[in-house]
Amino acid sequence: MMRLDKFLKVSRLIKRRTMAKEVADQGRVSINGQKAKASSTVQEGDELKVEFGQKIVTLTVDRLKEAVKKDEAQTMYTIVSEERKQGEA
Repeated sequence: MMRLDKFLKVSRLIKRRTMAKEVADQGRVSINGQKAKASSTVQEGDELKVEFGQKIVTLTVDRLKEAVKKDEAQTMYTIVSEERKQGEA
């Protein structure tokens, strides 16, 4: 298990842990359909939905590692879908 903010940083989905914490605390991340906080735990097999501006990325967690090299970071997850946000006024 790993904290959500740490997973987002180590997997290079978000560059800095403070930024990952902010995104999670703003309610822009969910784990298996549940809104998640920065301190929520992520496990292998979990499905994450992360909102990046106008884009929503859905991914599954493949593996957890404390530290990975930049070129290995993408092996920690598989992107299921990327979609644009609908109807923001």
